[in-house]
Amino acid sequence: MGKPTMKIIPEDKARQGRWGRHGLRILIAALLLAFVAWGIAEIYGEMIDTNTPADQDQAPAG
Repeated sequence: MGKPTMKIIPEDKARQGRWGRHGLRILIAALLLAFVAWGIAEIYGEMIDTNTPADQDQAPAG
C-alpha cells in the first residue's frame, strides 16, 4: 500500500456548494407556507368566536 497522494484543488472547486437560488426558493416557500397556516388559524379562530350562543352573555335569572 502506497502513500496517498494529495491533489491540489482550486478554491472555487473545493467548496461544498452555494445555497444561491435554491436556498432562496426554499426560504420563500417556507415563508409562504407559514403565512397560509397563520391565515387558516386566524379564519378558524374567528369562526369559533362568532359561533358562540347569544344567551351565554346574559346573566342567569333568579
